[in-house]
Amino acid sequence: MSIYDTLNTKQKEAVFQTDGPVLILAGAGSGKTRVLTHRVAYLIEEKGINPWNIMAITFTNKAAGEMRERVDGLVGFGAESIWVSTFHSTCVRILRRYIDRLGYDHNFTIYDTDDQKTIMKEVCKYLDIDTKVYKEKMLLSAISKAKDELIGPIQYRLNVQGDYSKEKIAKVYEEYQKRLKSNNALDFDDLIVKTVELFRDNEDVLDYYQERFKYIMVDEYQDTNTAQFQLISILASKYRNLCVVGDDDQSIYKFRGANISNILDFEKVYNEATVIKLEQNYRSTQTILDAANHVIQNNFGRKDKRLWTENEEGEKIAYRQFQNAYEEAEYITEDIAQKVRSGAYEYNDCAILYRTNAQSRTFEEKFILANIPYKIVGGINFYARKEIKDLLAYLKTIDNAKDDLSVKRIINVPKRGIGAATIAKVQDFAIAHEMSFYDACRVVEDIPSIGKSGAKIKLFVNFIQVLRSKLEFLSVTEIMNEIIEETGYVRDLEAENDEEAIARIQNIDELISKIVTYEESTDEPSLSGFLEEVALVADIDSLAEDSNHVVLMTLHSAKGLEFPNVYLAGMEDGIFPSYMTITSDDPTEIEEERRLCYVGITRARQHLTLTCAKQRMIRGETQYNKVSRFIKEIPSSFVDLEVTEDKIQEMPKSMLYQQARNTFQSKVFEPKMFQVKKAESLTYGIGDTVKHIKFGTGVVTAIVEGGKDYEVTVAFNTAGVKKMFASFAKLKKVEQ
Repeated sequence: MSIYDTLNTKQKEAVFQTDGPVLILAGAGSGKTRVLTHRVAYLIEEKGINPWNIMAITFTNKAAGEMRERVDGLVGFGAESIWVSTFHSTCVRILRRYIDRLGYDHNFTIYDTDDQKTIMKEVCKYLDIDTKVYKEKMLLSAISKAKDELIGPIQYRLNVQGDYSKEKIAKVYEEYQKRLKSNNALDFDDLIVKTVELFRDNEDVLDYYQERFKYIMVDEYQDTNTAQFQLISILASKYRNLCVVGDDDQSIYKFRGANISNILDFEKVYNEATVIKLEQNYRSTQTILDAANHVIQNNFGRKDKRLWTENEEGEKIAYRQFQNAYEEAEYITEDIAQKVRSGAYEYNDCAILYRTNAQSRTFEEKFILANIPYKIVGGINFYARKEIKDLLAYLKTIDNAKDDLSVKRIINVPKRGIGAATIAKVQDFAIAHEMSFYDACRVVEDIPSIGKSGAKIKLFVNFIQVLRSKLEFLSVTEIMNEIIEETGYVRDLEAENDEEAIARIQNIDELISKIVTYEESTDEPSLSGFLEEVALVADIDSLAEDSNHVVLMTLHSAKGLEFPNVYLAGMEDGIFPSYMTITSDDPTEIEEERRLCYVGITRARQHLTLTCAKQRMIRGETQYNKVSRFIKEIPSSFVDLEVTEDKIQEMPKSMLYQQARNTFQSKVFEPKMFQVKKAESLTYGIGDTVKHIKFGTGVVTAIVEGGKDYEVTVAFNTAGVKKMFASFAKLKKVEQ
């Protein structure tokens, strides 16, 4: 039996079409990697092509590694001669050999993001650029975008003549490139740009690589930018044996420079191209595919194709609408718990996908309380994110100035001109005089050789002291808003105006929402109480390192992955699609969001749940959102409408009022959907020493039997006296 007999008809067509330009439109789950690896094998075994004449390019090291492994398994002898690598790795390999043609030494350095920032700081200082107006990150972003379009410093300056702001950027761009050159260094964008420049200016080098790579394959072609397109086009221009594989419906990285026109206009550039559509899906049920097809067909800028499968029709898509984000998180948490209890799925079969990182917070809290293991992919724990840690460090400093770690974290955040050398002097003084770091800051004038930095530290101390004096009459929310306003933390992020900065602002908004919720649900809210609650929720170190966990991730991070049971959360206009997209004058913006939805739907193999909230707290304010237009694009025949918008709207006003009143009065950390199972008896009694996973060891001082559970009072050695329900506390008796 031939290895090609395992391929379907269209896959075989893609493998056997080896000569000339080929566009393979590979729908989600259609086996594109299988096609690429079998195509390599076919070229060598059946067409007699030398392995060293083949190059396969993809985007990530992981994808390249997987492809290399599968190619080695199929081809065997000679496979090591095939170039299977990323765009950047390919260019480094070429430049190491020929970069002297461009005036660089062969041992050039590749600068990472931090190196770029350091160079940019030097450039701004040298050119006397006001970094409050022209943020270093914004300047680097502008330069990166120019390089993506193969626009050099001179051309950039000519293009922006008459625009004062962009002329400043042009000066920075020129100086930045000059310094890279003098340091014999390239940034990641330069790797592509300089390789294109090398090929354009050196015919002998280009001819060598055109002869070397007579057959070129590019994976994830929809994610290429203009510079990458030019690189491939130049290399393939002699023999034109270029095979590109991608899916225009999964082009979701415009913010990173991806140009969807590269795949949509492929036949215009290569009018003799063969187009092959891989539409058979091996991943999902037909119901899930039908839903995805109906959503994506609303886009105009796409190639016509329709996913189908030989898999079963499958369950209907579940749609649930809730009053707020907490009910949404409770439902999903309980639904996962129930599915795992019943044996239908394991934790690692389940994934929650959302539009922004900030949405993970409510799920994290519910999972911790329900003892459900989880892992955040493409992000970090909500409370471990830099902006959240920074702002919480301010609150901790105001609450307890003896927290040296928090004080040192924010003494120069945002930047106040207090450097590491100054901080070291303060620290040495504090140690010598046996006082806290903050107390040393308060008497900074007594520190020898502190110099002008002393005045800057004094301003910081005064700021903290003023906020501490306001604790009596300001709420935690008001304190937080004052920190943000006075430090200019959010203003600085707004000035950066890029995707990462926007995500960080959204995380800060979510933190404010968390504070407001805490204050509304607590009888006597306080700064100390809030910090304690956050500390308990944020402490996930006790979770076992187990591969069996629920995955939480943004939709962008989910591309290329698949799960049996998927939840798309926050399906509301203003959240997904985003408010910026809805209000944009550019129709391609909403099309990219719709492609993102298509990607999300097609991650599900067996079961898909779409959830949304009637109201959601954004930056401490309750917003009322409509159901996402993407949900409305799915025919009702594919959806299980257990809770619909109409049903909620038809509720009597008295019922809505009572529901809102109950929600307001209920404590945020008492998920009403969890059923407590009371133990028949306890393994410990009054006077016994017990151990708690968080609070450590203590002595049981009281046990009260209730109808649903036992209330246990424990005097812990370090945490003090705590009352807790036995089923949640999971106390273990310590044998004396």
